Amino acid sequence: MVALSDTYIENREMVLPDHANTIGTVSGGPLMAWMDEVASLSAMRFAGETCVTVGVSRMEFERPIPVGRTAFLTAYVYAAGETSVRVRVRADSEELQTGEREPTTEAYFTFVAIDDDREPAPVPELTASTERERRLREEAIAGENDD
Repeated sequence: MVALSDTYIENREMVLPDHANTIGTVSGGPLMAWMDEVASLSAMRFAGETCVTVGVSRMEFERPIPVGRTAFLTAYVYAAGETSVRVRVRADSEELQTGEREPTTEAYFTFVAIDDDREPAPVPELTASTERERRLREEAIAGENDD
């Protein structure tokens, strides 16, 4: 068994002009790539295997992240099947000097664990035994199913 908190990953990416669109905010492509990367790290930490992306649901760009701010990324596993892993990912716009953050983007990634032969591999059971772990799991399930 693996605790949800053991899958929690944080990362930052500086939004540079090369990442921006014509209005000076991060383009969807780089942000999606950063989110996929942090989600895969979380999935692999959980599974103990290589994990490949099989789907993304409910990716919503709520606010832009301007050039000069950082994308503060968080990801954690909130559900698992026999070989599949579901990861919630959030991106916040962060002012690095002050630590001020505002939510910008959220998505739900599904991965499949694979072995050395690139065949689906079983994953462990996920546990959520602390109040924080239960709250994070409930938030992810509610957000994924929110229409």
